[in-house]
Amino acid sequence: MPPPRPARTPLPPRWLLLALLLFALAAGIGLRDPSPPDEPRFVLAASAMVDSGDWLLPRRGREFYAEKPPVFMWMQAAAWTLVRDWRVAFLLPSLLAALATLWLVRRTGARLWSPRHGPWAAAALFACLQFGLQAKRAQIDMVLVLMTTLSLCALLRYLLDGYRRRWLALGLFAAGLGTVTKGVGFLPVLVLLPWLWPGLRRRRPRRPGARVAGDAVLGLAAFAAGAAVWLAPLGIALLRHPDPVLQAYAHELLFRQTGTRYVNAWHHVQPPWYYAQVIATLWLPGALLLPWLLPAWWRRLRRGDPRHVLLLGWAALVLLFFSLSPGKREVYIFPALPALCLAAAPLLPALLRRAGVQWLLSGWLLLCGALLLGAAGSGLSDADWATRLGGTRGIAPADMRAFLWALGALGAAAWALAAAFRGPRVGSGLLLFTALLWAGYGLVLAPALDDSSSGRALMRDVSTRIGAQGELGAIAWREQHMLQAGRPMQEFGFKQPLHLQWREAADWVAAAPERRWLWMPEPALGPCVDRGRARMIGHASRQDWWLVPGTAVDPRCSVPPFAADGD
Repeated sequence: MPPPRPARTPLPPRWLLLALLLFALAAGIGLRDPSPPDEPRFVLAASAMVDSGDWLLPRRGREFYAEKPPVFMWMQAAAWTLVRDWRVAFLLPSLLAALATLWLVRRTGARLWSPRHGPWAAAALFACLQFGLQAKRAQIDMVLVLMTTLSLCALLRYLLDGYRRRWLALGLFAAGLGTVTKGVGFLPVLVLLPWLWPGLRRRRPRRPGARVAGDAVLGLAAFAAGAAVWLAPLGIALLRHPDPVLQAYAHELLFRQTGTRYVNAWHHVQPPWYYAQVIATLWLPGALLLPWLLPAWWRRLRRGDPRHVLLLGWAALVLLFFSLSPGKREVYIFPALPALCLAAAPLLPALLRRAGVQWLLSGWLLLCGALLLGAAGSGLSDADWATRLGGTRGIAPADMRAFLWALGALGAAAWALAAAFRGPRVGSGLLLFTALLWAGYGLVLAPALDDSSSGRALMRDVSTRIGAQGELGAIAWREQHMLQAGRPMQEFGFKQPLHLQWREAADWVAAAPERRWLWMPEPALGPCVDRGRARMIGHASRQDWWLVPGTAVDPRCSVPPFAADGD
């Protein structure tokens, strides 16, 4: 009598899996505006490129924006030229990068392991919370992960499939392009270090020295070509126009925002173990499988499986690289997640047949459902937290009710899926819940918070106060306020010291005090404002924001340096 066949742990059919991914990741595009901290500044720079026709250097108002290279902003500006709607265009690069990353992971998983393991790798990546969070946000990191994943997958193909040079060229070109997208785009090159591990020496075919040297030259040229997409036009501009402001921009971006920020970070300083908590939270529910994955990975490393040595060795190097820097953010280690999902793919079908794994993932669904239902139930019962959230975020009562009902619906769906997809099928239930979670976020949750998150409600009040003929100037402004002003906003520099902004603002107001107004946070009010005639409009970015009529500014007053200026 033949032994019984093990129970299968099928994923949804390929067409259904693809439909789920598209539905979940695209849901909500066009229903919200850019929200802080990063989205408004990127959209402001991209819209300036479109308006001015100057795409070389991103600008924030009248100043150069030197914190990030312009590649991501180019993508947003290009998306706008296609769709002519910023609400859609600003999210398109992240959406397309997320879909392309999933496709790359599926293809690479199928090639590394077998055709049936490719969908497992992509499904594992989609199920992790951090992937969805970044796919639904207009930040650089989703595009960066596309670049690093493309580079890593091409370099794996080069190393494991006969040193074919086209894969080396593609991998290092993508790494160069990733580097000018965000400074750490070079990280996939580190996969060459695990390849030198002595345990793989017998598995590496011998090559003549001339062939190795030729590959090295080709790789360097490909990396330089990728980086030259932006560095070449920047270098030409520096040679043609030796402007001190342009020189300062290049120095700030290429040195302070890269090397200095890594070695001696001035913000986001965290302890060395910070990324352990990131893995334990943002990589859920995948992190729940680590007690089974780690021993299995260790056995494959001891056997010298080159695929696991490269994937896991590279992921460990990424984690070490960012742990050594004092400045840490949760998105920094995001590029390692696709590699770990690829390393997990051949193990997942067997793991999903384990009763302990099934109970744990079902418990995750039940816990999510309980938390969501509890939050919705307490909020609909007029709990203090819901009242405070609605008040501080300026959420209309109808929107708040929709927000809470959406939480309740997601919670009920989690419980229903946990009941319907038990045992070996819990993986399918988990994917369905993830799809519903991100679809609900895009269609209901984010739009409900958008009026306050984007600054639109605040600037609508400002516009009503100053009237159609009023002119608005801003001191110590935020990017979302300029985007939502609904009219041209006069600004006096973003990084310029506050007392110098005040000098320009006072002259600007004095030219037409009856129709000109100033917009600023409370710390920037200074001694030259008659506070009795100014009005506090609202609270945002952890500050109270004031609207000051031009007639409330004393034109004879001299504003001294502010303590925040560091003068």
